[in-house]
Amino acid sequence: MHNFFSRLIDAFRPADGPPPRTLLAFFRWCLSGAWGGLTIAAIASALAGIADIISAVMLGKVIDAVVSTSPEAILSEKGALIAGFVIFFLIIRPAIFGLSTASSSVIIGPNLFPLVLSRLHRWTMGHSVTFFDNDFAGRIAQKQTQTARAVTDVATEFVNVVAFALASILGSAAFLVSVDGWGAVAMIVWLLSYFVLIRFFLPKIRSRSKQRASARAMVTGQVVDTITNIKTVKLFAHAEHEDRAALGAMAGFRERALDFGRVSTWFRFSLMFVAGALPVVLIGGTLLLWRDGLATAGDIAAAGAISMRLSQMTGWVSMALMGVWGSVGEVEDGMQTLSPPHALTDAPDALVLGRVEGRVDFDHVDFAYGRDEGGIRDLGLHVHAGEKIGIVGASGAGKSTMVALLLRLYDVEKGAVRIDGHDVRQVTQESLRRNIAMVTQETAMFNRSARDNILYGRPDATDEDIFAAARAAEAHDFILTLRDHMGRTGYDAHLGERGVKLSGGQRQRIALARALLKDAPILVLDEATSALDSEVEAQVQEALHRAMRGKTVLAIAHRLSTIAELDRIIVLEGGRIVEEGSHAQLLARDGTYARYWNRQSGGFLGVEDDEDSAKTEAAE
Repeated sequence: MHNFFSRLIDAFRPADGPPPRTLLAFFRWCLSGAWGGLTIAAIASALAGIADIISAVMLGKVIDAVVSTSPEAILSEKGALIAGFVIFFLIIRPAIFGLSTASSSVIIGPNLFPLVLSRLHRWTMGHSVTFFDNDFAGRIAQKQTQTARAVTDVATEFVNVVAFALASILGSAAFLVSVDGWGAVAMIVWLLSYFVLIRFFLPKIRSRSKQRASARAMVTGQVVDTITNIKTVKLFAHAEHEDRAALGAMAGFRERALDFGRVSTWFRFSLMFVAGALPVVLIGGTLLLWRDGLATAGDIAAAGAISMRLSQMTGWVSMALMGVWGSVGEVEDGMQTLSPPHALTDAPDALVLGRVEGRVDFDHVDFAYGRDEGGIRDLGLHVHAGEKIGIVGASGAGKSTMVALLLRLYDVEKGAVRIDGHDVRQVTQESLRRNIAMVTQETAMFNRSARDNILYGRPDATDEDIFAAARAAEAHDFILTLRDHMGRTGYDAHLGERGVKLSGGQRQRIALARALLKDAPILVLDEATSALDSEVEAQVQEALHRAMRGKTVLAIAHRLSTIAELDRIIVLEGGRIVEEGSHAQLLARDGTYARYWNRQSGGFLGVEDDEDSAKTEAAE
């Protein structure tokens, strides 16, 4: 039975299309595929609500039987009623409430949250890097979990509360009509008063909850930003500054929470007043009917039980509805952050690239990040398959922009970037990036094991493949010495968030191993050995030269010795190619590259010195 219930909602079913940006449509998108399970759960909850009313009615029937029958004849004359009473309370009612609990804890609880969160997470991962650059990582993560939890809470409360309450109200109305129509009229008037209060307060609760959720996310974003950069905070002795920033965000959250608390208090007080009126009206009305001979003692007991139950339920329902509307506000807040359309999407007829030969072309490319200055301008570069290209230039010359456009992290503003003649905008992003391996100066590590970090290059690789890649990157020996705080060692040791437990050189060697394992036909190196000492760099350079065989290579470097042996070197200035040729040809030309080479100290490019020199030459 539990297995049947647990499979009624597919917890990881993909969504149908992008998330809408209107509230009801967004809820439908989040919950699509779960309606069958939610319906069964709502029916079970409604049955539980009806069972409560039947309990009160049966209590009234038993009281009438006791009042109207002598003790000696109660079993013989009312045996069937008493037997039904016992069977209902010992078997039927527990079964109904057990079904209701199972529907909530087995159908909804374990499945709905992962269903919604997985959809939001998939959509969020599809955003361009600009989306993540413009926000806090912690805030985005908070919005995902907040929105998934809020959608789950709304659906759960509607099933557990609204279905239960509606069934209870309808059952109560049916009972009151059977006693006297005026009782039903009185309950309808009471319900109208109840709904007027709800209509007045819930929009205010929704608005304040939305503001509170936004303020809470800002607190999370601020705290995560500080913790992520904790070494910088300590090095600059800015703990007090970060504390003030966090306290400022917390103060904003406190004010929004107080606003929410004030309206919640008045809402609760008003509804408790209305709830207290119901037993007075129903019990008092039934007493008047009993006085006139129109109701029995059992009717009074049943009306009392029902009115007290509805009165108690009013408080429960009001708090649940307050929670629902608060969750709706949080859903709206999260929806605004997470549901914008993707800025970079695959074309409808996008080609899925197989393994490419590796020819790369930049055809009159312009890109300036939407600004008037910076980036690259009318860039033309043609790289043959298997050719090794070095890219040199001062900071801001456009080197990293070229790589970002090749990987289609951004779309060109003019011109085209092509791989094997295919415009990168006309191929799928996944298949494009599968053909490119990249090692950057700022290496990205997951807080996972060393094995998992290397395996990210090719998830189906064997341990032998992983070890070979690590040896080629001069990483195998130091990996064997790793030990984390949980006692895991070697390739099973976790590296900490962003690889903080490793030195810069160790992180780069693991990143190199990952790229070597990927074995893509195009290899991009962005200062790939900058964090290595001279001895290790020499060893890794040998591994890189072996890894470059048969591949197209684009290598960005300030340390010119690392690219001197490449087939061709291009020099960028102001987003344009100003020189290109082999190392020897560029030295013989005695231009910008030769000036860079002559001004190196210990093999590093003196960017600032070069910029100052350029300004001096321009003045002369």
